[in-house]
Amino acid sequence: MGISAAVAVGREVPLLVDLVGVFVDPVPGQVETVLDQVPLTILQFHGDETRAACEQFGLPYIKAIRMKPEIDPLKALESHPKAAALLLDTFCEEVHGGTGVAFDWHQACVESTVPIIVAGGLRVANVAQALHQSGAWGVDVSTGVETGPGEKNAQMIVDFCNAVRDYDTQRQGESA
Repeated sequence: MGISAAVAVGREVPLLVDLVGVFVDPVPGQVETVLDQVPLTILQFHGDETRAACEQFGLPYIKAIRMKPEIDPLKALESHPKAAALLLDTFCEEVHGGTGVAFDWHQACVESTVPIIVAGGLRVANVAQALHQSGAWGVDVSTGVETGPGEKNAQMIVDFCNAVRDYDTQRQGESA
């Protein structure tokens, strides 16, 4: 999404809804340029950003970790102790997210001091399984609600949200 589209979306977001800006290894000044024009409340970093790079803007941030079998999310958190959450996504050499491929969700099942968000390969058909196996606080979806590259489908988004809501309702019923 370009900055003009982000500005337009930002104008439509109601009060008490967070507006998240997603960045991958931003060049100097890029985040400030966006912040000057878009009222972001949370930053999400998907590249190889350092702790200092993520913290310099004075906003809460989510740090994405590209998961491989040898990655320990808690070790990643040590590198970003002020992260508001960790987003665990599938490692792919060529891209930073949006692969449509899942990682082993059991890797996300850790005792963390911050919320764990799972991404990668999520769809209506598997989001409940992902939440169950990972114990994640939340999920992040992109390609799982697209009809084509970058083309989000409103009904797929509704169906995905309903699947998450159904999982939460079932889980609440089991704990009662």
